[in-house]
Amino acid sequence: MSGYCRIAPGHPLHGPYHDHEYGFPSSDETVLFERLCLEIMQAGLSWELVLRRRESLRRAFLGWEVDRVAALGPADAARLLADPGIIRNRLKVAAVIENARRVQAFRESHGGFAAWLQAHHPREKPDWVRLFRKTFLFTGGEIVGEFLMSLGYLPGAHAEDCPVAARAIAAGAPWARATGQAPERT
Repeated sequence: MSGYCRIAPGHPLHGPYHDHEYGFPSSDETVLFERLCLEIMQAGLSWELVLRRRESLRRAFLGWEVDRVAALGPADAARLLADPGIIRNRLKVAAVIENARRVQAFRESHGGFAAWLQAHHPREKPDWVRLFRKTFLFTGGEIVGEFLMSLGYLPGAHAEDCPVAARAIAAGAPWARATGQAPERT
């Protein structure tokens, strides 16, 4: 086994995320938005730090409810930047709030965040990165790649010999569906 699959098993933070979330598809707007925001928060930091602060981030960003986050204003941003329980980076906080507004716009243009992703799938990573950079704030190559792997839009979340890989494929990981390796979800 390699990478994340080697360090996650049995770890109190990495293990549950690896075994039940990483690489598994979701169409829930809150889940999609949280994953994107967690990847933004992780930039330049360790994933373990993000997982340690996940609950504080969830509380601070109102359960990752897109409409509530999109409604945050300058006073809210200042409050967030003073919260020692979260990752206090002005650019990241501003990106989360603005990206919530952009996700709201997907409802009108595509029927939602999940539909927007599906409308652009499949793509190679460089094409996804270009699309995300045009669409969202604070989304470089690593952020986009990890976000898409975390939801099964790109392969690589799990090593082939990882026992979780088969479950993610069976759950309908989009990359596996696009290559005929997973059943279509109904």
